Amino acid sequence: MSSIGVIHYNWPGYDLEGFARRASEIGYTSCELQIGDIWDEADDDDGRRAEQVRALFDSVGMTISAVAAGNDFLQAERSDWEAQVARYRRVCQIIPHAGTDIIRSDGGWNRGGLVPEGKWDGMMLEAFQRCAEFLEELNVRIALDNHGVSTNDGDWQLSLIERVGSSRLGVNLDTMNYRWFGHDLDKIDHFYEILAPHVFHTHMKDGTGSRENYKGAALGEGEIHLDHARACLVKAGYDGAWTAEYEGPEAEGGIGYEKCYTWLKANI
Repeated sequence: MSSIGVIHYNWPGYDLEGFARRASEIGYTSCELQIGDIWDEADDDDGRRAEQVRALFDSVGMTISAVAAGNDFLQAERSDWEAQVARYRRVCQIIPHAGTDIIRSDGGWNRGGLVPEGKWDGMMLEAFQRCAEFLEELNVRIALDNHGVSTNDGDWQLSLIERVGSSRLGVNLDTMNYRWFGHDLDKIDHFYEILAPHVFHTHMKDGTGSRENYKGAALGEGEIHLDHARACLVKAGYDGAWTAEYEGPEAEGGIGYEKCYTWLKANI
């Protein structure tokens, strides 16, 4: 069911309960969390913390729309890659305790620069093929984010989805990240068009510029063609969370997120 949602991780000055209360006061009815919000992998409690967090958000009239897995499939050592796949399976077992079936996923970060770029595609393809083997069993879906530098190309995202061949692998569409990476606005509009049928979750985000020139903005105050993104998603029948992400200068107190909510309420 469609909702106006918000991400949690970049709200300064709030613990999880404070965030839940402030976001619900603004009007948000769903949120995306990080895996660390619901699970301590060093002290695995088999989903009990996730259920407690779910109850917290339920008490303020909010649901959890997705949880970010914090995965990294770009690993220099095969044993570390295998460990990431095994961890991902456990994450997929924990996240449904929070009341969602959507795992927002990265491809990989290549920390330390140890993995040559020519190996990125094959390494991520094999990882998501392995994950696809247990998605049906665990009744979860992967929303691959266009985040960082390894997955920030819509044509590549679509190619990966087609090669993996699972209806449970889709996209977390971040409307701004393609621009941050360096794509021009016409190319970004093309990405919205081809990926809309595969979108499981969104980050509705605005801003201007790329890389060192990037500046975040409230929705409707940047250069992103948000109306086109929305139109593509509506045409494709998207009915998930329209999730605000704000990276502008008015983060304190949720002021920027108030502006984003006002835009979403008026336009979604």
